[in-house]
Amino acid sequence: MGRTNPTFRDTLTALEDRWSDYRRALRRGNQPHFDQLFTHAREHADASGLLNHQDPMDPVLVSIALEQQRAIETLQSRVETLEATVELVSDESTAEDDP
Repeated sequence: MGRTNPTFRDTLTALEDRWSDYRRALRRGNQPHFDQLFTHAREHADASGLLNHQDPMDPVLVSIALEQQRAIETLQSRVETLEATVELVSDESTAEDDP
């Protein structure tokens, strides 16, 4: 019987363990943000495992960037909606002030 390769999730857990000293050295307020980066990577572990990349940090970083891009687009959409609402309210207020 041949050996099996570790799953990407196993590799990701090993990577997270290797970064544990770095995490521990971070200020407490930054530790949850650091943890969230690995959460993002785990969310895309299936796709990363299919890639079977030689350096597992590459798909981890792309997974993190993908989740951050998604968050940016969500926030941009919310800002545009809020700006449109503020503009509408401002226009209505200006119209009421005109004699």
